[in-house]
Amino acid sequence: MSEKKYFLIQNISDYLDFLGNIKGLANNTTKSYQRDLVKFSNFAQSQNASNFQMLSEEICLGWIANLFEQNINARSIQRHISSAKGFFNYAIKNGLVGSSPFELVSSPKSPNYLPSVLSPEDVEQLLNFKPKNIQEIRDMAIVELIYSSGLRVSEAVNVNLTDFEESKDFLRILGKGSKTRLVPVGRFAQSAINQWIEKRKALTTIDEALFVNLRGKRISTRSVQERIKSLALMQGLPPVNPHMLRHSFATHLLESSGDLRSIQELLGHSSLSTTQIYTRLDYQHLIKIYEKSHPRARKTNA
Repeated sequence: MSEKKYFLIQNISDYLDFLGNIKGLANNTTKSYQRDLVKFSNFAQSQNASNFQMLSEEICLGWIANLFEQNINARSIQRHISSAKGFFNYAIKNGLVGSSPFELVSSPKSPNYLPSVLSPEDVEQLLNFKPKNIQEIRDMAIVELIYSSGLRVSEAVNVNLTDFEESKDFLRILGKGSKTRLVPVGRFAQSAINQWIEKRKALTTIDEALFVNLRGKRISTRSVQERIKSLALMQGLPPVNPHMLRHSFATHLLESSGDLRSIQELLGHSSLSTTQIYTRLDYQHLIKIYEKSHPRARKTNA
């Protein structure tokens, strides 16, 4: 690269500033855009595209092929393409380019995977232990809160002590798109959180975060993922990740209530269509019960 900053990098930086400062997107969201767009910028530079006019549909398709060669899955490639299309829409509106090279580029179809969920019995097994130290007391509180309130792991690590209502019955969550929602906190989660807060006082910290590490700093999402995985293995379960707890929250609530609209609000989904995946999970659950229980549905060995 020459000493002059590559043209795409500077314009991507301006776009990210626009997303964060004008549109008010969350920091994690803008970082995701940044990762995708830097990949595109690096590929375009490798193709000697030195200005917007040289960015062709062929270069865009070559980039997508390159992503496939890196074994990036179709769903992630869809996100990469969406990031690029958003950037070029911004570029058109700001007079940087007349049209988008991604205009006729279609996203690959991804397999319609259903999320993995735990059974209520699995959740019971996961939490059926007596914490032996301050870390395990914290870990139990994290798992109880994520499962009790259906939080994303990023939301859980960003909870502050001041985000609870006075009785801890409800918690204010800053979700995707900087949208705030109020979620209930179950009695088991409240009890685990109260125990953790008492132990937390022994740590030297000025951080307002609810969940901190042993150095008194806000715990990271990666640490939570690793701690929950280790806890599951310790309890004789396959590896569990935080999002499985969120999926389990939604699935178990739907099985009990059937109230999809309320679950949408609790999860912080902007669209009901995102929440509807849990109806498919619930349907599969009903089919299993039917096949197991109905005398005319049981399969017989030929």
